[in-house]
Amino acid sequence: MIDHLGIAVTDHAKARDFYLSVLAPLEISIVMEVSAEQTGDQAHTGFGNQAKPFFWITGGKKVAAPGTHIAFGAQSRGAVDAFYRAALSAGAKDNGAPGLRPHFHENYYGAFIIDADGNNIEAVCHTPAA
Repeated sequence: MIDHLGIAVTDHAKARDFYLSVLAPLEISIVMEVSAEQTGDQAHTGFGNQAKPFFWITGGKKVAAPGTHIAFGAQSRGAVDAFYRAALSAGAKDNGAPGLRPHFHENYYGAFIIDADGNNIEAVCHTPAA
């Protein structure tokens, strides 16, 4: 089981606002923030739920190799749709509109976007449509 993961972003404030908007439909919000002054290096923002940060962004450093793929679980297909709309509204690029991906499995419903740093971010629901 993965406890948490993090990605580097070039503009921490911009990425913070982006992910705050994009992850809201998935019921993921900011759980913890650590300032550059506290770390002596870069600012960090931890997103999660139930007081547990599991997705971190670290800002200020040039991203050496964009292209990380992260998939967030969604409780419903509607939440996947809302994630996708929020991401595009926040400036993300489309990398796959919401829909079934039966090549993974019959109920795999996902949407893919590319963030400002080139990361492939997905929301996925694995349950059948209600």
